[in-house]
Amino acid sequence: MTVPIFLELVEIKAKTASILPFLLGACFSWFNYHSLNLGLLITFFIAMFLFNMAVDILDNYNDYRNATEEHDYKRKTNIIGRENLSLQLVFWMMVGMIAMSAIIGFILVYITGWPLLIMGGVCYLVGIFYSSGPKPLSSLPLGEVFSGPTMGFMITLICVYINSYQNFSWSLMNVGAILLISLPNTMWISNLMLANNICDLAEDEKNNRYTLVHYLGKRHSLQLFVIMNSVAILALVAAVVLKIAPWTMLLTLVVLPVIVKQVKLFLSKQVKKETFSCAIKILAIGAVSQTLTFLIYMPFINN
Repeated sequence: MTVPIFLELVEIKAKTASILPFLLGACFSWFNYHSLNLGLLITFFIAMFLFNMAVDILDNYNDYRNATEEHDYKRKTNIIGRENLSLQLVFWMMVGMIAMSAIIGFILVYITGWPLLIMGGVCYLVGIFYSSGPKPLSSLPLGEVFSGPTMGFMITLICVYINSYQNFSWSLMNVGAILLISLPNTMWISNLMLANNICDLAEDEKNNRYTLVHYLGKRHSLQLFVIMNSVAILALVAAVVLKIAPWTMLLTLVVLPVIVKQVKLFLSKQVKKETFSCAIKILAIGAVSQTLTFLIYMPFINN
């Protein structure tokens, strides 16, 4: 297996969806709690990244095994069939990554406490059953419901907890603040799944995958795509107004015309190879801008 093939197998291009919520959680911790536990943070990043890669391998593995023979998905689309990869190699690579990330996770639980076990357990269950079992979450109208909150909110929440576990309070106000700051990422990650399902509607139905788009229809799914982008922008502004994020985060609004342009482009045409990248660009541009405009305020916190 060559490096480019491995990177495609683990869908390295999609890792923005986990790295940016991680960085945002670290920024939020420093801004609101003046706490940054760098050693634990790096350790969590390794566990998170390993599991994220394993989940994407699992998605490709299950999609390959469960695909019907009515079209060329196995042979021409899925990377395992297209590159003639060994299923056994792919399987044990995935198991190894999950095992390593779990071991690191248990070490972090031992250091920081049982709340991390619950949060991490939820993430593992969603990640594994997202594409596994008789009724995978991704084949049901639940993919968007689980993908965005798990990656956008839970990763940020875990980061904040790890950085401030000694004095973290599980109050409604604290958790609500983390939910608000993570809402843009949550919306954009869910929209990534929604856009993917809109583009893949016909192929998914051939493979007996009845996603949210199947039930809503394309028109209402596109309306939902617009609504979630709108909620993401409003959440950015609300976080600054409520003073849980620095004023510099409002600079994210500079990229609003770019986001609007990508939304309009996707609304005009929903073709996987041509316009699915619009959702990727919205996530990348929006999330990167939010994180960077948060980061630039960090040097001034103690001044």
